[in-house]
Amino acid sequence: MWIDISQKMYPGMPVWPGDKNFEYKAAMKISEGDSVNTGIISMSSHTGTHVDAPYHYDKNGKTIEDINVNDLCGAAEVVELTGVSKITKELVQDILPLKTSIVLFKTTEKEHNYDSYPAFDAEAVQLLADKGVSVIGTDGPSIDPLTSTALPAHKACRDRNIFIIEGLRLHVSPGFYELMAVPLALAEADGCPVRAVLRAWGE
Repeated sequence: MWIDISQKMYPGMPVWPGDKNFEYKAAMKISEGDSVNTGIISMSSHTGTHVDAPYHYDKNGKTIEDINVNDLCGAAEVVELTGVSKITKELVQDILPLKTSIVLFKTTEKEHNYDSYPAFDAEAVQLLADKGVSVIGTDGPSIDPLTSTALPAHKACRDRNIFIIEGLRLHVSPGFYELMAVPLALAEADGCPVRAVLRAWGE
């Protein structure tokens, strides 16, 4: 059975400070005599659960449509590091050995707000890369702190060819799963929301 680990998207949902609020409005309505219901969606490319394309933090990086969907699907390990203020190299050392190239970090039983969540040290990212990790997922809204402009964790991912999934809802137990987190093929986009789903490995 597939488990949805993505955020519900709705008007008024939390968004990154300064980003456009999520909006959905009806364009056509059967109730008003139209033949169909259609809607217009307006939002930031980093709304809710989303994938960062390397272009988000590197002007020469890949855009969303350049990402191979196979890179965001496959065997994944959910590791639990609740109650920590930062994901450090030492914490990563404590969860070794890792058995999958996709690692999803569960850091809360609730939902993070945008001014309090555990960011990643660049050294933690580098160690994960050394151990063969190619996708980092987090239930935080970013892998760098809210106030960071240097974005050391993002740039460490860029340098080691690691993809980033942010804003997950990891209301699952630690363990091994199959992940699917496929973005739309948006031309020239720096990010895109995803419908991320898991199922227990071997189901």
